[in-house]
Amino acid sequence: MRAPLCRAARSPKMGRGRQPALLAKGLPLSDVTIRPLRPEDMPEWRRLWSGYLDFYESAVAPDVYETTFARLLHGGDPDMGCRLALIGGRPAGLAHFIFHRHCWKPEGVCYLQDLFVEPQLRGRGIGQALIRAVYAVADARDVPTVYWTTAADNAAARALYDRIGRLTPFIKYERGPR
Repeated sequence: MRAPLCRAARSPKMGRGRQPALLAKGLPLSDVTIRPLRPEDMPEWRRLWSGYLDFYESAVAPDVYETTFARLLHGGDPDMGCRLALIGGRPAGLAHFIFHRHCWKPEGVCYLQDLFVEPQLRGRGIGQALIRAVYAVADARDVPTVYWTTAADNAAARALYDRIGRLTPFIKYERGPR
């Protein structure tokens, strides 16, 4: 199922003669477009994902960029997706998400794996618009559960997540080195 192109949510009170609702720090919501990843986005997507990986002091091999990009494109892996946030037509943020099965929820769940907004544009509602776009994709697939993780010390992101999500009592573990 192809997800629709969407504009960041506007104030429901905006009507004739009114100015567009503003994101924090004065960016009009109408200037932010959220859309699926396209083949021609590879250089900008790679720049953004590299910024995300750098933030978490991580790196991946060049072939991982190629494989991940192919999977995220429409028609790649039907259970993976990406939304880009564009300002003035230029990608400024991304969200990667993965649908997967769940023993307790027959409809499955959606994991919001990566969320990144360019540092100079943070705090303006772009991250929230990206999360809401992932919510919309999940809703279109009748998957009400969307979840994600973040670093405990990522205070700025957690402030957003506290407004748009619900903190769970779970602590994440993973397999150690073999």
